[in-house]
Amino acid sequence: MNESGADVVELDCRGLDCPQPVVLTRQAIADLRPGTELVVIATDPLAEMDLAVFCQRTGHEMIGAETRDGEIRIRIRVKPGRRPDAG
Repeated sequence: MNESGADVVELDCRGLDCPQPVVLTRQAIADLRPGTELVVIATDPLAEMDLAVFCQRTGHEMIGAETRDGEIRIRIRVKPGRRPDAG
């Protein structure tokens, strides 16, 4: 759980290039409840931009992203009423 009490799930996408982080994120979100925080860990330098577009198109909230030691940690809050076919 995070500081707000929401469940947190990590998705390891290290070593995967576009479009795999988005594909795996879409699959992971399909199994998560609204309010859950998904943390995508990626090494693809375009993952942050790609997942920002994915969130914009699907209605999920990109909480933030942090890059450290060559890894990007992208935090996404799953929102209700998502459009699984978008993105």
